[in-house]
Parts: sequence; structure tokens; C-alpha cells
Amino acid sequence: MKFLDLAKVYIRSGAGGNGCVSFRREKFIEFGGPDGGDGGNGGSVWIEAVDGLNTLIDFRYQQHFFADNGRPGMGRQRTGATGDDIVLRVPVGTEVLDEDEETLIADMTEVGQRVLLAKGGNGGWGNLQFKSATNQGPRRANPGQEGVERTLWLRLKLIADVGLLGLPNAGKSTFLAATSNARPKIADYPFTTLHPNLGVVGVDGVEFVVADIPGLIEGASEGRGLGDLFLGHVERCAVLLHLVDGSSGSLIEDYHTIIAELDAYGGGLAEKPRVTVLNKVDTMDPEERAFLKDELEEAVGAPVMLMSGVSGEGTEAVLRALRRQIDDDRLRHKIAPIEDDSEPQQEAPWQP
Repeated sequence: MKFLDLAKVYIRSGAGGNGCVSFRREKFIEFGGPDGGDGGNGGSVWIEAVDGLNTLIDFRYQQHFFADNGRPGMGRQRTGATGDDIVLRVPVGTEVLDEDEETLIADMTEVGQRVLLAKGGNGGWGNLQFKSATNQGPRRANPGQEGVERTLWLRLKLIADVGLLGLPNAGKSTFLAATSNARPKIADYPFTTLHPNLGVVGVDGVEFVVADIPGLIEGASEGRGLGDLFLGHVERCAVLLHLVDGSSGSLIEDYHTIIAELDAYGGGLAEKPRVTVLNKVDTMDPEERAFLKDELEEAVGAPVMLMSGVSGEGTEAVLRALRRQIDDDRLRHKIAPIEDDSEPQQEAPWQP
């Protein structure tokens, strides 16, 4: 499934049906009076967050969503049918923005959440509604109300508990593949990851979601590389995991590059809880590990963990450190399998 996190849609609610001008005409009834029915209401446009989606790719192939118009009223006091509503189904974490791409209309953060985007027009009154003591035979009816037409932007921000940060080739996708069932593309060249990947990792009987985004480079906030387009996917994370490549040769510069890009992006990312990890320690000897760890801790001003995504060394400790930073209400507890202690029953011999 292709990934798309920004889409432009055009919506229009249905117009209300026109009221009817009609009079009762029956045998032996000389003055039947008005009996024109009201028009039906137009259909509305809704947006709903559903489970099982993680991309907006469906809105690349269909951008226009128009609800049905209400049917006009008819004689014999018959009201027109209401137009059918239309529902836009989006992944959890989708933001609905106005045409200016700044005004937030709705934030779909829960499965089943529904928001009205455009209300259908009201149906017009038939001439029966205008009957009065002084006007027994009105010959006027109201037209239906026009529908609402809007241009909206849908922006997806994946909901994950942990966000992976680092330069290209820092080992983010390798860590995700080693700790979860996700299978992101892994290769020895920059920008192997071109779109975010999600993986569910488990430790000590609980599970949480990790988001892997394309690597940042110096000047990403100004549009270099893939830019900072994907940083929005880690805005909702409870904690950030910053992976620093220990084999790069420019350890401190790499660390400060990512921190500078977080500050330039804003959105409170630089203030989020962060776990800093020195990665690829399987390529170092013990002396080099200790030296680089001390050097990085001095720059960070906090403890630094050691890890290797390839060999699996230190991954369990890193997961436990992340788990401590996540609120309990965001964690998903694993369901332990029910063990049957009863003795297995022996099958009776086959009899014809």
C-alpha cells in the first residue's frame, strides 16, 4: 500500500428540495385548500476515523465528494425524501484543515470519531405551511436551501508511542526490524526509508507502537533532503528515541544536527522526553565504546545507552527505558495464553 499523508478534497453538501404548490382536488370537495408538501433536507458530509488504515492514498484517486440533494415536495402533503449523507473514512490521527492549511477544523484521534464537515440544506416549505386565516389558498412555496461547498486539506499524523530520530543510515529501520514484525527496507545508502513505518514492539508483557521516519540532514528545515515533512508523524509520540551512529566519525556534530533541526521545526519536539542511544557498537572495541559514550554524554548532558540493532545487543534495555517514559494508559498489555493443567485424555481405540 502506497503511503500518502497529505490530500486535498472538495466537498459539497446536498441542497434542500423545493416546496410544492398544490391544491386538493377531489370530487364533491369544492374548496380543498392547499396540500403542497415540504422539500426534503439535503445530505450532509461527515468524516469518520476508522481502524485498519494508515494512509490517505484513497484520496489521491477521488477528491470530490458531493452529497445527494433533497427531493422536492409533492401534492397530497407528501414531503420529499432526504438526500443520502456521504462519509469520508480516514485513518486515526488525521487532521482536517481549512483551505489555508492553517485553520484546524477537526483532529481525528479516536476510532469511531465522527465530525460534521458540511450540513445539508433545509428543505423548502410547501404552500400548506403558508395557510392562514386571512389567506386560505396561498400560491407560494419556498425553495430549498443551498448546500455548503468547501475545499479542505487532510493531513495524517501517525499516532505512535515512540518516534525514531537520526541521520540517514543511523540504524533506525534496523532497530525497528529487530524489535518488531515490521519489515522496512534496509540498505547501506542514505534515504533508504522514504516514508514512515510503524511497528509494534513488546517488552515485559506490554506492547507499544514505534514510528520510523526518514532521516534528517542538516538544513532539513529549509527543504534539504526530504525536508522535515515527516516530523509531524512524531509530534504525537510520548518519547523520542535518538539514534546516533557510532561509526560515523563525527559523533557530536551528528547529534547537534538533529537537535538543531528539532528546534527549527518547533511544535514542542525539542522539549519532548528523549532517549539518546549510541548505535552500531558491534563495530567497536570496549575502549572505543567507553570513549565515545563519555564524549556523547558530555554533549547530551544525560546518560547515553549503548545498542546494536544488528546483533541485538542492548535492545532490551533500550525498550525498557522507552517503556518507563510512556504513560500506562497508552500501553497495551499482552494477553497471556491460558494454560490447561488438566491431563490429556487418552483417545478411545477405533471401533467399527
